[in-house]
Amino acid sequence: MANQMFAVAVGWRVYALTHSATMLGLIGLVQFMPMVMVSLFAGMVADRYNRRVVGAICQASSAMINLSLCAIMLSGRDHVQVIFVLVALMGGVRSFEVATMQAMLPSLVPVEILPRALAAMTSAMQTAFIVGPALGGLLYGLGAAAPFGVAAACSALSCMMSLSLVGPRRMFAAKSRLREIFHGIIYIWREKVVLGAISLDLFAMLLGGATALLPVYARDILHIGSAGLGILRAAPAVGALVASFFFTRFPIKSGIGIKMLAAVMVFGAATILFGLSRSLYFSLFALMLLGGADMISVLVRAGLVQLRTPDEMRGRVAAVNSLFIGTSNQLGEFESGMMAGWLGPVFSVVSGGIGTILVAILWMRMFPALRDAEGIDGRGPAES
Repeated sequence: MANQMFAVAVGWRVYALTHSATMLGLIGLVQFMPMVMVSLFAGMVADRYNRRVVGAICQASSAMINLSLCAIMLSGRDHVQVIFVLVALMGGVRSFEVATMQAMLPSLVPVEILPRALAAMTSAMQTAFIVGPALGGLLYGLGAAAPFGVAAACSALSCMMSLSLVGPRRMFAAKSRLREIFHGIIYIWREKVVLGAISLDLFAMLLGGATALLPVYARDILHIGSAGLGILRAAPAVGALVASFFFTRFPIKSGIGIKMLAAVMVFGAATILFGLSRSLYFSLFALMLLGGADMISVLVRAGLVQLRTPDEMRGRVAAVNSLFIGTSNQLGEFESGMMAGWLGPVFSVVSGGIGTILVAILWMRMFPALRDAEGIDGRGPAES
């Protein structure tokens, strides 16, 4: 919830100060740069040190960043440059947090129920993705400082919850630092099913980054204000939540490769529909469809990464995975903002959706191991 409120408030404030789609795209780039610099190191930290403590430190740091933004908004000195500095700090903190928390889950539940646990965890996250943006948009109506203050409280609460977790403290033996850092990349490169799934998500989200332009659609196309922006940002999470509830009860057990590729195509088609829409209700439908399709891709990718990675290097593999995700999300926002600034938001969103569909078709040929994967453990038809 804290992260979603942060994203809504930052996006709306930057657009209110600049009225520039290009500046919205720069938010993604500013978050991405520190992720590139620290992600691999973050994976080594997640494998070497107590994961619950690392996660708690990250969440406490997030609380401090939100408090700083709250104070800046109250002081009236909320210059775009200052906001961007704090956004960059948040990007670095999130790199450590994501790698650590993703690596922790398999040590908290038995492996036989991990697919259900992933779906249940995703359901909880998607609930926050619904409540967070809507609450952030409503709080922004009370003043620009309000969403950051509440986000700081949520981050502080998550810090205390992380410290309460009890799980095995597993750490790998000390080796060459350089080898430790890059081992996650080497491992993913060798596992073609995992490489295909992660890279597919990277390029699909890189091209289909419509969410970066939601402030433009809310303000200039749909004319629904900051509260409406919160609703738009929550819509994909509603679709994802419905999908995650379904897959908690009926987990994907067969044909995972072709289902993931089909889901990415649906994601691209939904992006096109949203880009062309001028109706709030149709836009919400397209965004919910987009979120539901993305959830299938998320569950398959997460299951492959978790089940095919030894525990002693899950942090490093999770870090590489989060770097790919961050690249797709933040650079996708940057690409969408730049293209919208040059050619308009509608062209940016629609062309991105078309590109996403083309990427899925291309990946069918480039990664036959992913296309033919049957089980969540990556087995092909012959092994199933």
